Amino acid sequence: MELSGKIKVIFDTKEISPTFKKREFVLTTEEQYPQHIMLEMIQKNIDKLNGYSVGDDVTVGINIKGREWNSPQGETKYFNTLQAWRIDRAGASAPQAAPVAAAPAVAPAAPSFPPAPPADSFDAQDDDLPF
Repeated sequence: MELSGKIKVIFDTKEISPTFKKREFVLTTEEQYPQHIMLEMIQKNIDKLNGYSVGDDVTVGINIKGREWNSPQGETKYFNTLQAWRIDRAGASAPQAAPVAAAPAVAPAAPSFPPAPPADSFDAQDDDLPF
């Protein structure tokens, strides 16, 4: 899934544990009713935000993650996370394949039909068509 918009905020990297870190940012969509959507990048993907700044127009590839949590009191809660895994500047096109060289134009060959019989060689008895 993809989202497009303008970067509103980029937060610092948070180290959740010695083996897990994340970096959050807010993307503002550009539509009639703009939405401010909190996204996160985790682990090795957090470096993909380097080089981007507030105000940049971007397209972001995301995954929607959901999880269930049971509190010590026995209450069940559900949480959703929008994890970004790719970020590109808006309008940046995908890498294009090398152009293919066009084949030289060649005139099509005339079809090879058997030669037509001479006009005076037609015999009405040879005509087996029903019309």
